[in-house]
Amino acid sequence: MYIQRYTVASIIIIGAIGWFVFAFVSQEHVNITAMGITLPTLPIAGWIVVTLVIYYLATLSHMMYYSMVDSFRLRKYRKDYEHIVEAISDALLGAEPREHTYKTKRYRLLGSLISNSIFSVDERLSHIGEESIDKVIKVIRKVKDGEVVDLKKFHLSNDNELVRLNNLNRYSAGDLSDENILDQPAQYGEELCLKSYLHYVESVPTYAIEKYKTFMTLAALDVVLNRIGSDKNTLSITNEEIISYLNELKLEINDFIHLSKTLSGRMSPDQRLKLFERLSDANEDAMNGYLYTLFDLEMLESANEILDNSQPNEFIKFKAYSALKSCNKNFDIKLFHS
Repeated sequence: MYIQRYTVASIIIIGAIGWFVFAFVSQEHVNITAMGITLPTLPIAGWIVVTLVIYYLATLSHMMYYSMVDSFRLRKYRKDYEHIVEAISDALLGAEPREHTYKTKRYRLLGSLISNSIFSVDERLSHIGEESIDKVIKVIRKVKDGEVVDLKKFHLSNDNELVRLNNLNRYSAGDLSDENILDQPAQYGEELCLKSYLHYVESVPTYAIEKYKTFMTLAALDVVLNRIGSDKNTLSITNEEIISYLNELKLEINDFIHLSKTLSGRMSPDQRLKLFERLSDANEDAMNGYLYTLFDLEMLESANEILDNSQPNEFIKFKAYSALKSCNKNFDIKLFHS
């Protein structure tokens, strides 16, 4: 646009100067010899016009060169701006890895900071005026509001926080079944697998519980054990099966006591005793569960025999309970260890 204006203005000025010289200064014709070459005879006004045209072409070349240089520089800024927009979108999405190359120093500094940051969207922010970023903000808002969104176009990793939340939304909406999730733990992550397994064990038979027992938790074990002899979704479980579930957990002393409490009234005394005998043989901490079971079943002689053969600093609470029992103080063992 500016070159066009310059060209039009130059033509007008060159024409006006040539006309003025020819009309009011001189109409004389001259020829010029340069480097042994004789140039055609032209009026003085013509030579002035030729000189001005050469000057115009020189200045035009100068302008076009720097215009081209500026165009390349502006193109770098435009490309870097596009990369910055992508980097901001990735930072909002928590995408990894994030690698963007910048050609300008200023954008390189800002881009390096953005590429190593994770942005969070303020709840009051709905848009900023950049279409691609506004779309990302909208997607994030939907996922956080519990909606199911297609995130495939963003190519996010399975452990991405937004993907994790979206999978939870899909599970809550019924788009994913328990078995879908448990069959693909690498895709859906530990949190969703544990949540789906907790729901899964509420109704499935023992072989299905066994199939995915690597996702066993204390909460899931409680669900399974409370199904023994229940009116709904009842289960019949062997000690071997219970032990195989327990082997997936890291149990503490109180966990074994809780286990005995849960099995009280759901398992026959004989099976319960055999279970804790086996557990205590394999794990010293399980002895607390075994003692609890003995006191709960009023097998005081067996319990006291174990206590008498223990170290002075072992099983303090059970020894205190035994002392109270010997004084005819009848406290429920469940209350004593609640």
